[in-house]
Amino acid sequence: MRILRSIPLAANIPIALTIGNFDGVHLGHQGMLAQLRQAARRLSVPACVMIFEPHPREFFAPDQAPVRLTSLREKLALLAQHGVECAHVCRFNYAFAQITAQEFIETVLVRSLGVRWLQVGDDFRFGARRAGDFAMLKQATGRFGFEVAAMPSVMLDGERVSSTSVRNALATGDLAHAGRLLGRPYSISGRVVRGDQLGRKLGFPTANVQMKHNRPPLTGIFAVELHDDAGAVRRGVASLGIRPTVIQQGQPVLEVHLFDFDGDLYGRQVRVDFLHKFRDEEKYADIDTLTRQIAADVENAKAFFSRQDAKSAKEIQAGK
Repeated sequence: MRILRSIPLAANIPIALTIGNFDGVHLGHQGMLAQLRQAARRLSVPACVMIFEPHPREFFAPDQAPVRLTSLREKLALLAQHGVECAHVCRFNYAFAQITAQEFIETVLVRSLGVRWLQVGDDFRFGARRAGDFAMLKQATGRFGFEVAAMPSVMLDGERVSSTSVRNALATGDLAHAGRLLGRPYSISGRVVRGDQLGRKLGFPTANVQMKHNRPPLTGIFAVELHDDAGAVRRGVASLGIRPTVIQQGQPVLEVHLFDFDGDLYGRQVRVDFLHKFRDEEKYADIDTLTRQIAADVENAKAFFSRQDAKSAKEIQAGK
């Protein structure tokens, strides 16, 4: 997938384009991307997306903006997995915010990108003061010769699939529901870096995963699977939080203790899939109490995976 971080002055070839934030790339986003690919094949043009960095809500009101489900790197990787051929990452700043809705259509969509087919969400607004909407785009199709399609909301068991619904599920610890909305387990990716080695000293060595999330959408203790860049998958228990027992006012840290593993993952790019939440993070009176709780968390995680394996075995047997 090509990643372009600036808008060209003039288009070289026509494209099919969808515009959105795509935070999480959930089932609703995946529906948009499926229609994008279909339109791109029909018109024999590249399937492209436009995303904004930072998100406009982060630019205008950073203290009120929702937590991100995916970092920019994670988002781009997911978009590539769903068949996007080119991503336009638009730097959202004061100058971009001043572009009028009409200028956005004429200058950005038509002249700079050569849009032949455009898809937006049913609640999409654009241009200065959010003056543009789907009706304005529809009116412009005859003049500029592009098609426009609106993507209706995707519903799952009566609930609208959205980034907000995924955040709510993660915040309440309902990882199974978050996974259904996403179409996959929620995950965080990053490089394994050296930590303070406290876990090793306590007898539970951990892989410290460097996060791009200053405010992760979930915290606590979890059963996880770690996927490394060589394709190996390992099970373990993870702590995501500020470690209040050992650090005061710390930044969020993701630490993963892998079962029966004593290898070296330093410098490796990994993905951590969150499968089940056991509890919230707690502050303990001393390190000995913390160590006993970690041991209990490890046993709980192993029991969780044993139940999952037994359930899978029964399902396979029933299928036969």
